[in-house]
Amino acid sequence: MLFPLHTHKKRSLFMKQSAGLLLYKHLKKKLFVFLVHPGGPLWKNKDLGSWSIPKGEFLSAEKAIDAALREFEEETGQAITAKHFIELKPVRLKSGKTVYAWACEQDIDAATIRSNTFSLEWPPKSGRFHDFPEIDRGAWFEVHEALEKINPAQQDFIQELEVLLKNHNE
Repeated sequence: MLFPLHTHKKRSLFMKQSAGLLLYKHLKKKLFVFLVHPGGPLWKNKDLGSWSIPKGEFLSAEKAIDAALREFEEETGQAITAKHFIELKPVRLKSGKTVYAWACEQDIDAATIRSNTFSLEWPPKSGRFHDFPEIDRGAWFEVHEALEKINPAQQDFIQELEVLLKNHNE
């Protein structure tokens, strides 16, 4: 599949930016996307609007696609074997951070993901630090459900992918 590439020339070394992958697959002619749920006590009881594409921060010295591949593997423990990537339009979060994303068609078993961890003082001001997984689970969702689950700022990735795939198949 050939899709237009968007250029990202104005990235500063100091701008907060992330890169990630939106995996997709088709089952019985329905489009499914893979999302992850953040780990840690702050996200434990949150569901709608809290899921995300696997992503992470990077500096301008690193190519965004390389960061997306690295972050996917760090957060899921799964390697990407896809050879074709669809570059999606970046989104800007309320925080000012820009998120770059690529979509690729690949199936993974959500039950086997293994995330890296981060350390957090918990409870706050207790002096006790605990390690938590960056991602506590991943799952495949049909588009309509994914749009409810994903952080609203990232909904554009799913909607753009759906349009690109529909236009490509017509």
